[in-house]
Amino acid sequence: MIRDKVTLKIPRPLYDRLKTVIEGSGFSSVNEFVVYVLRDLMSTGLEDRDDRSRDETEAIRRRLKNLGYF
Repeated sequence: MIRDKVTLKIPRPLYDRLKTVIEGSGFSSVNEFVVYVLRDLMSTGLEDRDDRSRDETEAIRRRLKNLGYF
């Protein structure tokens, strides 16, 4: 049986911050917002590209890690 969705666990403080961020934004849930953000990130890609330096890519990775994504 193939599942359409999986559970992604994030730290409670991050969840609470995201819940505050989305208030009045039009997103109906933290989950909806996180899916939107991750899709956006994946559409731009995180791999090294000619227009993004290695340092910029590492800075993005550090920010995502600090947000609890890695």
